[in-house]
Amino acid sequence: MAMNHARSIRHILTTKEVFGVACQRTFATGKAKKGSKGGGAADAPKASTLSKEVKSSTVVGANILKEGTDPKIQPDSDYPDWLWHLLDKRPALSELRRKNIETLAYDNLKRFVKLDNRARIKENNSVKAKN
Repeated sequence: MAMNHARSIRHILTTKEVFGVACQRTFATGKAKKGSKGGGAADAPKASTLSKEVKSSTVVGANILKEGTDPKIQPDSDYPDWLWHLLDKRPALSELRRKNIETLAYDNLKRFVKLDNRARIKENNSVKAKN
């Protein structure tokens, strides 16, 4: 008897919540308030005031000092060799597994160990989560 009473109260409460949400008044979109979210002419990208010569000869926005100036772009020979290889694609774990481990370069071997350990940890965690 008490269970039926509890179920009926729960049913009444949930139907009231659904009715309240369904019958809430919503407002039509109108003029946007100042500073509110939403697109508008104020959010359009602003035209750059810097000339093309300045953009091509300096690193705009790289200055971190209050009274400093943006650094000038140097010729490629002034930069270290490793800088040009930072964005190179590195082999994936599946590609490293296909190669002979004994002939891998040190960097690729180190990457293989790291990625293989990460894959084993993920697999062990998924097995533990299923149990």
